[in-house]
Amino acid sequence: MVSRSYSNLLDLTSGDSPTFFRGGRRLSRVATVPGKLTELDDESRSNVSSDAQSSVSQERMIIVGNQLPLRALRKPDGEEGWNFSWDEDSLLLQLKDGLGEDVEVIYVGSLKEEIDPSEQEDVAQTLLETFKCVPAFIPPELFSKFYHGFCKQHLWPLFHYMLPLSPDLGGRFDRSLWQAYVSVNKIFADKVMEVISPDDDFVWVHDYHLMVLPTFLRKRFNRVKLGFFLHSPFPSSEIYRTLPVRDELLRALLNSDLIGFHTFDYARHFLSCCSRMLGIAYQSKRGYIGLEYYGRTVSIKILPVGIHMGQIQLVLDLPETEAKVAELRDQFRGQTVLLGVDDMDIFKGISLKLLAFEQLLTQNPHKRGKVVLVQIANPARGRGKDVQEVQSETYATVKRINQMFGRSGYEPVVLIDNPLQFYERIAYYVIAECCLVTAVRDGMNLIPYEYIICRQGNDKLDETLGLSPSAPKKSMLVVSEFIGCSPSLSGAIRVNPWNIDSVAEAMDSALIVSEAEKQMRHEKHYRYVSTHDVAYWAHSFLQDLERACRDHVRRRCWGIGFGLGFRVIALDPSFRKLSVEHIVSAYKRTKNRAILLDYDGTMTLQGSISTSPKAENIEILNNLCRDPKNIVFIVSGKDRKTLTQWFSSCERLGIAAEHGYFVRPDQNAEWETCISVQDFYWKQIAEPVMQLYTETTDGSFIDTKESALVWNYQYADPDFGSCQAKELLDHLESVLANEPVSVKSGQHIVEVKPQGVNKGLIAERLLATMQQKEMLPDFVLCIGDDRSDEDMFEVIMGAVANASLSPVAEVFACTVGQKPSRAKYYLEDTPEILRMLQGLAAASEQSTRNVPRATQRVTIEKE
Repeated sequence: MVSRSYSNLLDLTSGDSPTFFRGGRRLSRVATVPGKLTELDDESRSNVSSDAQSSVSQERMIIVGNQLPLRALRKPDGEEGWNFSWDEDSLLLQLKDGLGEDVEVIYVGSLKEEIDPSEQEDVAQTLLETFKCVPAFIPPELFSKFYHGFCKQHLWPLFHYMLPLSPDLGGRFDRSLWQAYVSVNKIFADKVMEVISPDDDFVWVHDYHLMVLPTFLRKRFNRVKLGFFLHSPFPSSEIYRTLPVRDELLRALLNSDLIGFHTFDYARHFLSCCSRMLGIAYQSKRGYIGLEYYGRTVSIKILPVGIHMGQIQLVLDLPETEAKVAELRDQFRGQTVLLGVDDMDIFKGISLKLLAFEQLLTQNPHKRGKVVLVQIANPARGRGKDVQEVQSETYATVKRINQMFGRSGYEPVVLIDNPLQFYERIAYYVIAECCLVTAVRDGMNLIPYEYIICRQGNDKLDETLGLSPSAPKKSMLVVSEFIGCSPSLSGAIRVNPWNIDSVAEAMDSALIVSEAEKQMRHEKHYRYVSTHDVAYWAHSFLQDLERACRDHVRRRCWGIGFGLGFRVIALDPSFRKLSVEHIVSAYKRTKNRAILLDYDGTMTLQGSISTSPKAENIEILNNLCRDPKNIVFIVSGKDRKTLTQWFSSCERLGIAAEHGYFVRPDQNAEWETCISVQDFYWKQIAEPVMQLYTETTDGSFIDTKESALVWNYQYADPDFGSCQAKELLDHLESVLANEPVSVKSGQHIVEVKPQGVNKGLIAERLLATMQQKEMLPDFVLCIGDDRSDEDMFEVIMGAVANASLSPVAEVFACTVGQKPSRAKYYLEDTPEILRMLQGLAAASEQSTRNVPRATQRVTIEKE
């Protein structure tokens, strides 16, 4: 492994991407100061290439998180320097168990403690050599804007469904905080660059602090193998769309290969946002969900994280845990303990839980003195007025309940707001009959999982509690339906935490449920939690990431766009941009040319208000048609009346209307049909069905053509319209099963048309007719922009393999835009298409200036 630093690494307006030498796996020094680098000699500096074959077989994972899984303490007694140790509670450290011993892990992140700039280089070297950690040193002022500003004031509240409706609720959007967020993500990307071997390493980015990091990494390495996991909720599109930088974050995430979520709800909201805001629809293939994004498939992973079984088992075996359990047993002897463990923040619902417990004691006087609520309140991770308000409300509610129901020797609510050792928390789990989690919104929440494992206990703890080791274990859970772990705990009592009455009833139910049912629920939960631990989660994610990146090597990739709009195009190696010089050269040396042009999206911009052809477009077509060596066709889905009117001045232009059903070789010919259709009685069946869906789908309409019926939902709600389109497709296929028609869905449409009608029919008939008239084509140009044009491309490319074309024919199947297609060429947009056609027209003008004109007419026969 070789480290390298780029002080101007993430200037996204630059089109240059640095490449890196990949040598052996040795840990080298990292750059901690811009421009300073050690242990990288001139030879390796000049011999950089990301395309060289790797000689390393061992996989390596670079795990990137906001904070490194480390604890740092100043050395005692005035010594200079720091003492570092692993943070065993860190998820980033725990997930390493699931990656396998043959996977080398490098961590990139910041430190909780502020390191003086004079110490940063030594600390970085120590952490890399001892822990394989690469620290990102963030200036304090920048970190405050990044973490306490953008992350905690904007992203975190919004992702938990809190809108900034007033300055007190998160505050108005602050562009400077967003800039700080982007700057910190750039610093993290810089650190990843120092250690990455781009063609070999996997990169796994964690959580909402680093949501734009994938763009910076993809910018530098188009084929980087990159996964992202969001540990918070992802809000519904109605909430998320209020974020001013919504598109930038979505596009940044889509620069990952795999995006992970805890629950289907979170993934569904993300997919809905991509559909509504970016127009990107997802597909499900063989159990995997994917988004097609500029030729790349971005996979979606849905799997809740688990807990580290080994760590909890070790703590359960500690003598300190046994002693604490004995202490708590004596403290709460004769009482039933309900337990809550939450951070002291506005989303954990502590006050709602207390109110429900107050109601439980009010409505059940016989439970006073017998039931105790122990509420462990961990320090809040954020800061601000909202945290202070939660603390004040919690203290006031606890005081009121204890004054109302407490008596000598009985304190209804025991509030523990001082930090506890992990073994102390484990002890509370062990003695609690029921665990209560009433968060109003939480990404995952592993408290119920920890509780389940602790209630399983061990022989020593059973002895301490006076239980038989062979006795079945039992536990009860009351969990909010708004937390990520809720779907996986099917035996828990799920509650709406805002409904105080239902939470109080759930508490009562948990206390009076039979012993057998408690045992059954516990066994069910324990089986799931013990098999779906953090190692299982990490291993599953790595497997899916490997699958998602499998095609990287064979795809041709390049980047487009600036800033956070950057994305990578990944296409087949044979797919390339059409050179105007190349096609004009081929055009000049050929004699029998067939030119097939789509109209909407090709000759005119897709979505334009005015779709009629411009004067310069008509002039280009006329110049092409005047060349006696050319046969030019416009092939469109529009009706023949509209096309006749638009191209009335193009005497020699062939026109195919309604996707090839109607055809006219030139203006002097009559309209003909390519296939014979007896009648269209099926319209009387299909139209009432379409009308029904039109009435129930606001924004949809029916486009009635002579040969087809099209239901269009372009202006309807995208989710509802798509749902209705699927229903309509099934409905029409059912009622038209015995009719000679095809029912197909397309981009915001459902179309019914006679069987065999498609644009490929025109291309097929044109080539066949030219062959019959001994005008074997030696130049074929076919241009289109959407799915309907793929039929033409298929025919044109297939003709290369048979005798339909001259043996030396030049074939140009060209699509508009860089996207997966049967075409072998692309041009970026309509202006490029028109410039290319102008080049051909100019060549025709030059060649026909002194040549007598002759008219070619090709009549396309009916089938």
